[in-house]
Amino acid sequence: MSSSHNGVRRRVVVITGGGTGIGEAVAERYVSEGAQVVIVGRRPGPLEETAERLGVVAIAGDASDSVSARSIIDRVTTQFGGIDVLVANAGGYGFAAVGETSDTEWDAAIRANLSSAFMMAREALPALLEGNASGSAAPDSGLGRSQGKEIVIVSSLAGLFAGPSVAGYTVGKHALIGLTRSLARDYGRRGVRVNAVCPGWVRTPMADAEMDEFVAHMPDLRDRDEGYVAVTRDVPLGRAAEPSEIASVIRFLGSAESSYMTGAVLVVDGGAHIVDLPTLAFEHAGM
Repeated sequence: MSSSHNGVRRRVVVITGGGTGIGEAVAERYVSEGAQVVIVGRRPGPLEETAERLGVVAIAGDASDSVSARSIIDRVTTQFGGIDVLVANAGGYGFAAVGETSDTEWDAAIRANLSSAFMMAREALPALLEGNASGSAAPDSGLGRSQGKEIVIVSSLAGLFAGPSVAGYTVGKHALIGLTRSLARDYGRRGVRVNAVCPGWVRTPMADAEMDEFVAHMPDLRDRDEGYVAVTRDVPLGRAAEPSEIASVIRFLGSAESSYMTGAVLVVDGGAHIVDLPTLAFEHAGM
């Protein structure tokens, strides 16, 4: 547990894509430390199940739609008096190569992966720029505030590299890095810090579905677990992450413990990004 100075107790935290996977784990982590948590998502079923289990507020809505995003923020500020942390975690779609991506699929990918973060950040900024919802003002050093509010944007390893046939997803996740840096540049001196997280393989329902599809095309693999082993074969830590491990990093960025970080991109991928791809053939050959 963090000290009371850097803790998150009573802070108001809004999490998009909060019904399952990483978003659910982030909600659970904040709740465990006494934060006031609101989870947002388009699917009422999983959202309400998670809200009931964790004792948090659920708001069903489309974070990529400006009217819906504004309504979500209005509900939060009315109920809690403000917002301290926004975790822009919603995403998905865009799993095809450029030549096989229709206009409709492209629009869905950009809305889900980029517009959802942009709209929620834009609509939340007035509340984030105000005094802390929890009642503690951010001290001003004269060179910018050392504490204040936080936005954490969940990008992906696909925000740094390109996988096969995931054009819309890759472009959207890359763009989130630019959004992170633009927000950090413009609002740092006004007390809002913005950082991004780039996870690699994480054992979430979305990744499980991808793994099931992968295994269906690989006759040598018997089940999902063997699929995860296969796709993390060359990852230095040799496994996929659990959602709670990503949630720990997001909680760090969404608290005063990261008070001198903004515009940063933290890669949480078990070391996958440090692997020199041209040398893998030598390793596989036992050389």
